[in-house]
Amino acid sequence: MSKETEKQRWQRNFADLLQELRVAQTGVQILFAFLLTLPFSAGFDDTTGFQKDVYVVALIAAAAATAMIISPVAFHRALFRQGRKPELVRFAHLMASGGLAFMLVSMVSAVLLITDFILDRPIAFLLSAITGLWFLTFWAILPFARRNWGEDDLDDDDDDPAPGRCD
Repeated sequence: MSKETEKQRWQRNFADLLQELRVAQTGVQILFAFLLTLPFSAGFDDTTGFQKDVYVVALIAAAAATAMIISPVAFHRALFRQGRKPELVRFAHLMASGGLAFMLVSMVSAVLLITDFILDRPIAFLLSAITGLWFLTFWAILPFARRNWGEDDLDDDDDDPAPGRCD
């Protein structure tokens, strides 16, 4: 088995990142579509001012997540065939991370909006906090805690070289 070249490594990293973005993009688009239709549904007029504020936070965060998660496609189009794959991979990584952060805000806000509408506010806050912790556990705490577990694998495709380095 031959060792991959630096160019092949960047290409593989970009392909892996695109696959991850496809999963996140689907989720954020479904959430965004739900939020876009919500004001037109029966019962939305019964929401309180607080609930409408939470709705706006959820909607804007979903829009920001959508923009960030889709932005690597536009960046790729702009850099197409310019040999700047390392720059594209670093940019896409930052946008994916930021998009997931906005998606977290949107998801927790959507949970708060719905639970506040159907339950007492203290219970809604508690359930929303639990939801936020749940997402943080699976999206941040466990991945970072497991980052250095096991044996070092020089061929690991999840290595993130420092900016400016092409390991």
